[in-house]
Amino acid sequence: MVDQPIWITFIVAFVVLNVLLISMAYMTWYERKVLAYMQDRVGPTRTGPHGLLQPIADAVKLLDKEDLIPGAADKYVFMFAPVVVFVSALVAAAVIPFGGTVDIFGRDVNLFVTDLNVGTLFILAIGSTGVYGIILGAYASANRFSLLGGLRSAAQVISYELILGFSLVGIFILTGSLSLRSIMLEQQKTISIGPLDISNWFILSQPLGFVLFLIAAVAETNRAPFDLPEAESELVAGFHTEYSGFRFSLYFLGEYINMIVVSLFASTLFLGGVDGPGAERFWGLGLLWLFLKTVLFLFFYIWLRGTLPRFRFDQLMGVAWKVLLPLALLNILVTAFIRLVANGQVF
Repeated sequence: MVDQPIWITFIVAFVVLNVLLISMAYMTWYERKVLAYMQDRVGPTRTGPHGLLQPIADAVKLLDKEDLIPGAADKYVFMFAPVVVFVSALVAAAVIPFGGTVDIFGRDVNLFVTDLNVGTLFILAIGSTGVYGIILGAYASANRFSLLGGLRSAAQVISYELILGFSLVGIFILTGSLSLRSIMLEQQKTISIGPLDISNWFILSQPLGFVLFLIAAVAETNRAPFDLPEAESELVAGFHTEYSGFRFSLYFLGEYINMIVVSLFASTLFLGGVDGPGAERFWGLGLLWLFLKTVLFLFFYIWLRGTLPRFRFDQLMGVAWKVLLPLALLNILVTAFIRLVANGQVF
């Protein structure tokens, strides 16, 4: 890592922001296409070749819709709440490392906005603040269905944020760091398995932590089968029932950007981030590997939505506290014991 002028950091942040927004738009196209093929349909086809202009048409439609505010709503909180969800989703991407330091036009440029020594905790903390936007929007709507959705979201985040944090403790024990960049660099080392020398990706040494992280991440982002705060069959549209037009689109943007950030987060923590064949020779290949790993996680999100029914709320909470939490604690205990043995501090 090198120090760089603030204007270069600003440009990197601007590029990351715009890539996230464009990725979010085409994530909706990707989801509709994948779900369509799963259901023996073809998905968007009319707007542009293969429907590639559909996200632009959707954006124009949402911006053109009337922005309604219920008469009994708390007007200022109602208007402010979606912004909290949207901004918290964007800010979390600031600590994702998209590579190391590269030479661009004769200048050293860091392929990340910032490298916090507690970057992992930063993403977990920012992710949990997004639920405030959901709760505030639900309360401000003066709608019982919205309020129920907001309460569900609060309970869900409290439960699964705990699992999400505990699932990563094994990685912290193995690396001795909370910096995402340090964790990524640790996975670029090789380990020997028989005659093979392979990258030390943490999916190999933390398989249980990886599974726990996947489940908790889906619940954290309120995606099916954990989309109880929205539950159309029970709560109309849940916390955003009263939202329309541009303010609804902020909730929509926040959800999909959260999915992308969590997928980048998982790729960095468990699949080596930019690590891959040829990445050490050309940083562009590293970005390509990170992109492919992220798309894989996003496909997993869509696959779950297309195949699994929604949990009941008591099942949702029961799985978290009775199954996932004990497994997460067991993973921490076993990892800590193995680390002590490796350090010669046992026996």
